[in-house]
Amino acid sequence: MSRAATSRPSFTIRGWHVAAGVTAFFVAVASVDAAFMVMAIRTFPGQVSVTPYEDGLIYNRRIAQLEAQEKLGWQAAAEALPGAVAVEFRDAQGEPVRGLSITGRLERPATEAGRIALAFAEAAPGRYVAKGGILTGAWDLTVDARTPDGRPFTAERRLTWR
Repeated sequence: MSRAATSRPSFTIRGWHVAAGVTAFFVAVASVDAAFMVMAIRTFPGQVSVTPYEDGLIYNRRIAQLEAQEKLGWQAAAEALPGAVAVEFRDAQGEPVRGLSITGRLERPATEAGRIALAFAEAAPGRYVAKGGILTGAWDLTVDARTPDGRPFTAERRLTWR
C-alpha cells in the first residue's frame, strides 16, 4: 500500500462547521439589514409635517365640514366657458341656491404656478360666473361658497379649456 492511500486528509468538514457557516451567513445578513435600517431612520424619521397635531385638527374640521355639507344635500356643477368659469348650485329639492357669497381658485393639476383667484357674481338664479382670462388645458377648480347665514359649502372640479 502506498502512503497516500492510507493518510487522512488534513481537514474534514464536520457538522459544526456547517452550523457555524450558516450562522455566520445569517449574522452578516442581519447586520447589513440593521445598518440600512439605522441609515434610513437617521435620514428620514417619518415625520412629514412639523405641526402634525395642528394638521390633524384641521383635518378633523374638514371632515366635520364635509359631513355638514352632505346634510345640506346641495349639488354643484361647474362649466368651462371661454374666458370664464360658471358654477351652478341646487338644493336638495333641485331648486337654485341664491344669494351665495362665492370665491374660488384655479390651479394647474401638476404645479402651483399660475394660480388664479376667482370672484363669482350671480348671473342667474343659482348660476354664478367668474372671469378667468384666457385659459387653455386642464385646471383644478376649488369653489368656496357661503350662505347669508354663514353655512359653508366647498366643491372641487377639474375643468378643461380647449
